[in-house]
Amino acid sequence: MLLSVIVPCYNEEENVPAFYEEMLKNEAFLEEEGLDLEIIYVDDGSKDKTVAEVKKLHAKDPRVHLVSFSRNFGKEAGIYAGFQKAKGDYVVMMDADLQDPPSLLPEMFSYIKQGYDSVATRRVTRKGEPPIRSFFARLFYKIMNKISKTEMMDGARDYRLMTRQVVDAILSMCEYNRFTKGIFGWVGYETKWLEYENVERAHGKTKFNFWKLFLYSIDGITAFSTVPLALSSFMGVLFCLAAFIAIVGLIVKNIFFHDPVAGWPSLVCIILLVSGVQLFCVGILGQYLSKTYLEVKKRPIYLVKEEL
Repeated sequence: MLLSVIVPCYNEEENVPAFYEEMLKNEAFLEEEGLDLEIIYVDDGSKDKTVAEVKKLHAKDPRVHLVSFSRNFGKEAGIYAGFQKAKGDYVVMMDADLQDPPSLLPEMFSYIKQGYDSVATRRVTRKGEPPIRSFFARLFYKIMNKISKTEMMDGARDYRLMTRQVVDAILSMCEYNRFTKGIFGWVGYETKWLEYENVERAHGKTKFNFWKLFLYSIDGITAFSTVPLALSSFMGVLFCLAAFIAIVGLIVKNIFFHDPVAGWPSLVCIILLVSGVQLFCVGILGQYLSKTYLEVKKRPIYLVKEEL
């Protein structure tokens, strides 16, 4: 049997050899379970020497493979490419920065042998993260689990060991706008969750800043929930009802109490409020429309420049 290890990389030249050395510490476990190994580094258009480092490893160990993109397509494209290239009976996805400890693999595989279809990991702490980032991350998962039918675990990592059946199910979802955490939940299958303390990066800095994570969260919401569309419709009905009541109130006040309508400041505030709500609702529609636009163009999710 074959175990495929997918490692998406973007400017990870220091972490590539470190990850490889850490993976080799599982050699005894692999031999005991009768597993062959392939490590697929998916280079997402790195600007440093990530590709060169992978080639060095490939030269001394043919189990190391390289898929290098023509430019930066994003981590989601890297994950999808890794799934497409993986030939293993079991597939595990891990980050190159060693925040996903390879030492957990023996325990994860033991649950697969017990009959689970996949074994996923989640962090129970966010040590090393800025507090504001941790707050919004937790808030995102709370919101998603309320507005989406797809379950998403708070603190979930992309680090996950899967059977071939689960991988094939994920590959059947060939959508352009990908949100892997949601896809994992949508395909289902019996999943065992492993909890572990947060591990800080071995080298370098994270490529995800707050703004990128915010945009990524919007991708997740639009991919797995239509509640924002229903919310915009509800707000439209609510404001129409409020306007109708206000008009009736003004008419009654003027006819029976001969009280003239208040001046322009209140009118300006109302116009600004209603205009803001309208623009907000149009923005929600625009998000869904933009995702549809990208889907119907049928562009490839990634382009390969070099492959070993």
